[in-house]
Amino acid sequence: MTLKELMAKHTPNPDFEGYVTNDDFVLAVDCSADGKGNDPGEFAVVEMGITGLDAQMNPITQDKQYIRAGQSTTKTGTQRSFAVKGDRYIGDPFQDFAQSHTVKYGTGNTVIRNYVYFCILNGKGEQGQVSIIVNSDGAGDSGESAEIDIELRKAGSLPVEYSYAPPAEPAKAKSAGTAAPAADK
Repeated sequence: MTLKELMAKHTPNPDFEGYVTNDDFVLAVDCSADGKGNDPGEFAVVEMGITGLDAQMNPITQDKQYIRAGQSTTKTGTQRSFAVKGDRYIGDPFQDFAQSHTVKYGTGNTVIRNYVYFCILNGKGEQGQVSIIVNSDGAGDSGESAEIDIELRKAGSLPVEYSYAPPAEPAKAKSAGTAAPAADK
């Protein structure tokens, strides 16, 4: 499912206030062949067969001991990551892409893709790039579903703020207008 297809059923309210569940967050990844998809509406939504999506901030810190001040911690960065776990579903665009030979064994730029991650209730979140790391492509006991384990970790620049906006409606073309036939009297 593409982000555009998912969001056709939802209208975020930027002023939403209240509790959210994990199901209220959307992670969508560019799974285009060349990795240059610029339209988040065409990104593949990570959802089919997914039992867990763990979005982590992974702060990077440095601890120092100062004279008379004691221990002090300085935050020096953040490594965004997503842990995707679930059951293998063949036919899902994200899973098929992540489980492709090119991605499972790929390195460097071949496994870096654009993503968006936001709350479906208010449309607010982030946009950036991640490296796709496949840890397991089908584990489990006999007779059970094949389980997958995929990590997506920030690559390159820090993510930027993102606000979902529905695609603009195409302008309706005005007809040239034809003269109405004369009415019979």
